[in-house]
Amino acid sequence: MALKMEQETGEMIVEEVKQKKHKGKHDKPKPWDEDPNIDHWKVEKFDPSWNPDGLLEVSSFSTIFPRYREKYLQEAWPMVKAALKEYGIAAELNLVEGSMTVSTTRKTRDPYIIIKARDLIKLLSRSVPAPQAIKVLDDEMQCDIIKIGNLVRNKERFVKRRQRLVGPNSSTLKALEILTGCYILVQGNTVAAMGSFKGLKQVRRIVEDCIQNQMHPVYHIKILMMKKELEKDPALKNENWDRFLPKFKKKNVKQKKGKSKEKKPYTPFPPPQQPSKIDLQIESGEYFLSEKKKLVKKWQEKQEKQAEKTAENKRKREEAFIPPKESIKQGSDKMDNDKEDVATLAMSLKKKAKEFGKQKSVEKINPEAYIAATGEQPAKKKKKSKHP
Repeated sequence: MALKMEQETGEMIVEEVKQKKHKGKHDKPKPWDEDPNIDHWKVEKFDPSWNPDGLLEVSSFSTIFPRYREKYLQEAWPMVKAALKEYGIAAELNLVEGSMTVSTTRKTRDPYIIIKARDLIKLLSRSVPAPQAIKVLDDEMQCDIIKIGNLVRNKERFVKRRQRLVGPNSSTLKALEILTGCYILVQGNTVAAMGSFKGLKQVRRIVEDCIQNQMHPVYHIKILMMKKELEKDPALKNENWDRFLPKFKKKNVKQKKGKSKEKKPYTPFPPPQQPSKIDLQIESGEYFLSEKKKLVKKWQEKQEKQAEKTAENKRKREEAFIPPKESIKQGSDKMDNDKEDVATLAMSLKKKAKEFGKQKSVEKINPEAYIAATGEQPAKKKKKSKHP
């Protein structure tokens, strides 16, 4: 009986504990939840009066930078240091180790500003210009560094897809910047983006889809443009937009297969051993020659090769001075014959003119009739045969 009583009390205690650990006991409606005057998504600017005593511990972050950024960082560091000083953050540039360090001081009031300073030095190391990187210190500006180097194994494919993201004359990148409202910089194996949380989420998705070859950035641009237009219509505010957005199916383009090598018939026996250099020398008899004779033979072969080469070079030089063969035109013989006919006609006309001048004084003759008459060749008289 005593055991039963103990078991029952134990079960009662467990039930009470379970009731106490109820998850939704704090999930009660608050009066400010449904207040239309309160914007729950608005990030209020930090007021130093919220933390008048400052921070108890010193927090610091450091990052290394590539050597090619050293000169630029050295020039832009005074600007960066002045921007961080306003928020009470100390900055240090170590050129020996190639690192940048940011740390809190006694003047620091905002506890989150050290995270913003860490993002600033990360962006500077990823080739973002200093005036643009300093904007990340604002409360409304966030940043994201997307690593794309390990998404594709093949380097050639990676370079092509990265260029696809940039586009011709950076047109694709500019379009993405306008539609997402983010600053995007593609550098090496990373993509640095700066903007709102919503824009950064879109940029990350577009970049990963492009590098993994899931969707071309141009299709993402089309979808974003349509969403911009749909946002303007207040009637579609609370509706699902999937029916309006285009759906792109991925097409697998068949690649050209390389020429397959013809397989040789299988033979269990290995191929015959190729003769070595010494075997070839023994066959030619060169192996048994003395060192002097070998040197003489080598020199002769060298001279022969040189002579062949010089003869070939001489022939190539002389080719420039050989005149090309003239192409014989068809009908050139006809032209020559025509020229001869014209010359003979001119000579005959001159002779007729002289004869006409002589006869004019004796008798009156019509010149047109004379030329026409003389133009006709008189019929040849038949010769009388001597033998009847």
